[in-house]
Amino acid sequence: PRTTAVISHRLALAVGVLLSVSARGQPPAPRPFPAPRTATPKVDRTPLALTPVENVWGLALNNALAAAPAFEGARAFFAIEGDRLAAYDLIDGTQQWLVTAHAQMAPVAGGGFVFIREADRLLALRSSDGVTAWQLPIADKLAVHPVWDNGWLILALASGEVRALRATDGQLIWTRDLKSAAHAPPALAADRVYVPTDDSRIVALRVESGETIWERRLGGAPNEILALDERLFAGAQDHFFYCVMAADAKVDWRVRTGGDVIGKPVADDHYVYFVSLDNVLRAMNMVTGGQQWMRPLPMRPAWGAVRAGSTIVVAGLLPPMRAYNIKDGTTAGTLTGIVTQPAEVPTGAAAPGEEPQKRTPPPFVALPGGAEVAAAPYMLEQPLTRAPMLLMLFRDIATGASATLVGHTVEPALVPAVAQLPNLIQIAPVTPTTPPPRP
Repeated sequence: PRTTAVISHRLALAVGVLLSVSARGQPPAPRPFPAPRTATPKVDRTPLALTPVENVWGLALNNALAAAPAFEGARAFFAIEGDRLAAYDLIDGTQQWLVTAHAQMAPVAGGGFVFIREADRLLALRSSDGVTAWQLPIADKLAVHPVWDNGWLILALASGEVRALRATDGQLIWTRDLKSAAHAPPALAADRVYVPTDDSRIVALRVESGETIWERRLGGAPNEILALDERLFAGAQDHFFYCVMAADAKVDWRVRTGGDVIGKPVADDHYVYFVSLDNVLRAMNMVTGGQQWMRPLPMRPAWGAVRAGSTIVVAGLLPPMRAYNIKDGTTAGTLTGIVTQPAEVPTGAAAPGEEPQKRTPPPFVALPGGAEVAAAPYMLEQPLTRAPMLLMLFRDIATGASATLVGHTVEPALVPAVAQLPNLIQIAPVTPTTPPPRP
């Protein structure tokens, strides 16, 4: 058996050698080219820019605004003179209801309710129909307007006391005395309530119980706070813009400005944007505090910046509003709020002898020449396309308040008319006196 195994082994080696020699003598077999890798298409997740815009509608409220408006999604609530509150659908510009309400300060909307501070009570109306859901007697003066978030209604009294109510029925959950009045509306994020106080503090309270988590004193009274889960952003009256860590109140970074930061900052995934009274719009890296870009403004801002898609909008007391590209701060256009009468558009062919049917144009109103900006612009999205839309409010002494809604358009801009050439000589055609000869 051993001999047989040796012979088999030698035979296998011989066969292997013969196959190797045969393979070397043959031309190499062509190898196919490697299959090209299928390129993964890159999805552009950059939100649409607001500009260029088209007019969606414009309407006249025929009354002056008694306070700043409140918004909930695509619904707006206007407190107008004559102790009335009007609700409008912002998609089509139609009024939904009108009720009697004497707003002492800006109303607040959220969770299907509109909350109004009247002379001696807090009133909650259903946002769907304006019917009173509940009311709470309150004689104390509020330092700022109420704040709603995720079912909580926070009241900051002028005495320094903070109260948390259950928004659905007005039930008092807790109170906390901070010994200083709120300098700006409180801000809520995660399980915290952040209160900026007149004595230059930011106080973090636990939203369920009102327990104090930490306090941070800044160099000046903090203005409106942008509260995220991990970081807080706010300008203070010491001409600094602060980033404060939510976990331990550490000031992670700060940047000096030439004037007070006005309004609430806005942010995306990487940067925070704010305006200050040195007439500058800034974009800062929210983690490092490095300046991404800055843009001098041609006017004095009256409210905080508003983010509409990939566009930042800044408004002053007079139109136009200014739009800037969120990527690099370059100018993206102006928003005047002037709405012209749209032309009627035929909807289809008509039968012989009949006029074609025409689409009814949206409501419109001509903006008076001396109108002023009445409130901060409000951004919303078109329900179907998710394109950004912007509501602008104006006021005029003679005609009252008016509203204009503009939205992103995909239509190309019209080509401007070609200017007339210089030294143009026009030659009129000469009428022949005799008919041309026949061929």
